[in-house]
Amino acid sequence: MQYNKPYFIERLISAASYLTAGLAGFVWWIIAALTKKNVRPFLMYHIMQSIFVSFAFVIFYHLASLVSVILFKIPILKHIPDLIFTFPIFLGLPLYQLFSTVIVLYLAITSAMGLYSYLPWISDIIKGNTR
Repeated sequence: MQYNKPYFIERLISAASYLTAGLAGFVWWIIAALTKKNVRPFLMYHIMQSIFVSFAFVIFYHLASLVSVILFKIPILKHIPDLIFTFPIFLGLPLYQLFSTVIVLYLAITSAMGLYSYLPWISDIIKGNTR
């Protein structure tokens, strides 16, 4: 089944899409629409997933910031946000940044390998909407 294998440029754009928070994939998608070319399912899956993951990280960060403001008001729990948002855990990265970096690298590497990377719940939504 050689025809289902993604091209090198598709793997490159899908990996770049994760590393640029969906921007590279979105630009590629716009260019394909302007030139009236179809975006193959592999690339469309990764473009949509990278955009969805980027939005999910933004929403998670804002909700976590809201929770940290609330926790900061409670005297016993006021140091928990410091551990999550400012205390360097590994390679100088705080916990939330380390978590998001590992996820983005996993997604970029697996897409560069030509695989459909999987994140629970998110990939199921994307797969159901792109096929």
